[in-house]
Amino acid sequence: MKRREFLSLLPAVGATALSPSRARAADAAAPFVSDRAWRTFQVTTRLEIVTPDAPVRVWVPLPLDRDTDYFRLLDKRWEGNALAVTRVVEPRYGGTMLAASFAPDQATPVLELHCRIQLRDRTPGERAADETGISPAERSLYLQATDFLPTHGTVRQLADDITHGLDRDRDKARAIYDWVIENTARDPEVRGCGTGDVNQMLESRTFRGKCADLNGLFVALCRSAGVPARDVYGLRVAPSRLGFSSMGRAGDVSKAQHCRAEFYEQGAGWVPADPADVRKVILEEPGALRLEDARVQMLREYLFGRWEGNWLPYNTAHDVNLPDSKGGRLPFLMYPQAEGSTGRRDALDPAGFRYRIQSQEES
Repeated sequence: MKRREFLSLLPAVGATALSPSRARAADAAAPFVSDRAWRTFQVTTRLEIVTPDAPVRVWVPLPLDRDTDYFRLLDKRWEGNALAVTRVVEPRYGGTMLAASFAPDQATPVLELHCRIQLRDRTPGERAADETGISPAERSLYLQATDFLPTHGTVRQLADDITHGLDRDRDKARAIYDWVIENTARDPEVRGCGTGDVNQMLESRTFRGKCADLNGLFVALCRSAGVPARDVYGLRVAPSRLGFSSMGRAGDVSKAQHCRAEFYEQGAGWVPADPADVRKVILEEPGALRLEDARVQMLREYLFGRWEGNWLPYNTAHDVNLPDSKGGRLPFLMYPQAEGSTGRRDALDPAGFRYRIQSQEES
């Protein structure tokens, strides 16, 4: 397919770049108030395999393995009846997980992970004191294609068209952010957070999905445009203070996984961007919100350069091989995983898999 033929099948690029609603929202300077005070949470992940098909192995994502300007890991510990539990580092991206195995005669395998963490809002201009830049190797890593995030062919054609005439990385990322918001939709029929398969979205010419899909598209387009970018996989652990019920919860957060995104800007560090959450509130908030509504436009401005401190980061890893697993590699590691002699359990079915994640904020 020729470039012109392909682009004629896509939604209009940059149609709202200078729209009045966008200009008004920018003038409002994102009136949502950020909270830079640290908040402390206890997060407990419990896996219980009630019908084991021995031998059983489980893998649980661990919180980010370094402190940042918005996240601190205060303590972590695990307990249960596993035969062996090891902390594993994913070799390419440095994401960490617990890997546990159980005795063949263990009637009810149990693993429980307890984490005490601190979170706060992330705002423009804030960066860790020791963040001096990224190495050439890290820059190269976050420009590379993955199994599900292509950087050449049709995605490169689309990225070139969206960013035509732009030189600064921030301007390119903003143009892509706006394009994703304007031209995609959240699909309630997609399970979990989606698969993040940008190849499938481009081939089918349907830009629909959940956070891993829509933010994955943002990341793939940024990388194709020469802007280092990455998905950050994690878990919402508290209700949103921005007034949107769909953007967080407390208590049982077993289904509160959420993928956010970042791009790298020289001199500013890693900059957050979350176009998927803009689409989420349009679909899920009461009142049938539309893209042009003032609250949505204000959130659109807020989520470029900021993210709310109600979310626990796990890792930035793609194409993950679980150690000693007989199953295929995962597109990302955001859910607990379990495997027995009959194969891998359905990680999107907490009831059948029997895992539960609880979050409680300390007063």
